[in-house]
Amino acid sequence: MQKNTTKPSDAPEEGSSTRMRVEDRKEQLIEIAMRLFATKGFDGTSLRDIAEEAQITKAALYYHFPNKDALYESILVDGMRTLVNYVSAAMGKVATPEGKVREFMLSSADYMERNRDSWIAGSNMFWFGDNAKPRPENLALRDEYEKLLRDAVKQAIDSQVFQKVDPTIASRMLLAVLNQLPRWHSPTGRLSTRQVVQQYIDMIFQGLLASNPAR
Repeated sequence: MQKNTTKPSDAPEEGSSTRMRVEDRKEQLIEIAMRLFATKGFDGTSLRDIAEEAQITKAALYYHFPNKDALYESILVDGMRTLVNYVSAAMGKVATPEGKVREFMLSSADYMERNRDSWIAGSNMFWFGDNAKPRPENLALRDEYEKLLRDAVKQAIDSQVFQKVDPTIASRMLLAVLNQLPRWHSPTGRLSTRQVVQQYIDMIFQGLLASNPAR
C-alpha cells in the first residue's frame, strides 16, 4: 500500500468541520497578506513570505489563491466594498451637504483607524503606483466611493454653502488628506485619526486666517 505523504496543511480534508477550518485558514492568510502588503507593498511581498508567516507550504496557499494578484484583489474588493457601505450609511444620516462632506471624511477616518492595513494596501494600488493592476470591480468601487464625496461637494456648491470651485479638484484635495494620513500619522500618537481629520476639515472649511488677523 502506498504511503500517504501529503502534509496536513497541503490540502483540505472533507467534512463540515474542515470547511470551517479552511475558511479560518483563508481569513488568516488574508490578514497576514494585508499586513505585509501594507508594510512592504505589492512588489515587496511574495507568496513565500505569506506562506512562511502562516506556517504553511506554498502548495497550501495556492489552494486558496492561485496567485498573488488574486489574493491582493480579494483583499481590496472586500475592503472597498465595506468602506463604501460604511461611509454611505454614515452620510445617509446627515441632512445638509456640508454635513455630508464632513461625515464622509470622519467616517472614512473611523474606517481607516480600524482597518489601517486594508486602507494602506488599497491606497498603494490606486494612488501610489504599485504594479498590481486593479480590476473592473475594484475600480467601480473606488469610483463609487469618490463619487459620494464629489456629489456632496457639488451639492454644497450648488446650495452656496461652499464657494464656487471645481468640485472634482475640491474632492481630490479632501481625498489627499485621507490618503496621505497613514504615511505620517501614528495610531499611538497624541491625536486619533478622527481628531486629525477633524482639524483638517476645520482648516479647509474655515481657512487658516484668524477672523481679525494681527498685522
